[in-house]
Amino acid sequence: MYEKIKETARFLLDIGIEKPEIGIVLGTGLGGIVNMMEVEKRIPYHDIPNFPVSTVSGHSGTLIYGELSGKKVVAMQGRFHYYEGWEMPEVTFPIRVMKLLGVEKLMVSNASGGVNPMFKVGDIMIITDHINMMPEHPLRGENEEKFGPRFVDMHEPYSKKMITLMKTVARENNINVQEGVYLALQGPTFETPAEYRMVKLMGADAVGMSTVPEVIVAKHMGMDCFGLSVITDLGVEGKIEEVSHEAVQLAAKASEAVISKLVEAFIGKL
Repeated sequence: MYEKIKETARFLLDIGIEKPEIGIVLGTGLGGIVNMMEVEKRIPYHDIPNFPVSTVSGHSGTLIYGELSGKKVVAMQGRFHYYEGWEMPEVTFPIRVMKLLGVEKLMVSNASGGVNPMFKVGDIMIITDHINMMPEHPLRGENEEKFGPRFVDMHEPYSKKMITLMKTVARENNINVQEGVYLALQGPTFETPAEYRMVKLMGADAVGMSTVPEVIVAKHMGMDCFGLSVITDLGVEGKIEEVSHEAVQLAAKASEAVISKLVEAFIGKL
């Protein structure tokens, strides 16, 4: 796997992706953030050696390189999920590649179901911590010392400094943001009412099917991480309604302009 990651990084370097400072993973319905970028390269995943290909509607499957708020950025317009059938090394492969390209800060985003009764559809939640309930761990197996240690410290999975900065940016732009814990389940089914109750009892504020493996692998390599969730449906007693992927996409899309404004200002201050 290490040799494949090196090969992929070398390919991207050779076509002109040079020293990106920040990596961004764009979740369901949030790919429009790239419209804020001065794009230099658009590379479809199927043109990148060893890259998986996204199979989920709403994930275009393109690696974007360019400048955002004066910073060199490489952005994944579409991620890979465990529920698609990928193994964890494949789900997290692009994060490994980003590190070899020079990325030191990773920003992840997702669409999630809110279980906090104070949340409403369309809210933007800063992820302060996470709970890993995936059935597989991205670091299981032989450790690659070139990437990081066998046992990874996770006392600060999401950078407190970046959380404080985003709260400041939101306040300056008069945008209300929530804060909370994100819990990751395998999917692809949306949660039952009993599962939503379980998520809340476990101490989470939102639940989804991604993000946590990427952050674990990023921390393994010493990267600083920041995460945002868009609350696209509610798992709150009395407010649980029928949900579909299309409805989630529409809810995330409705928040796209606000989250894009936030991210643009945030990146400029990093």
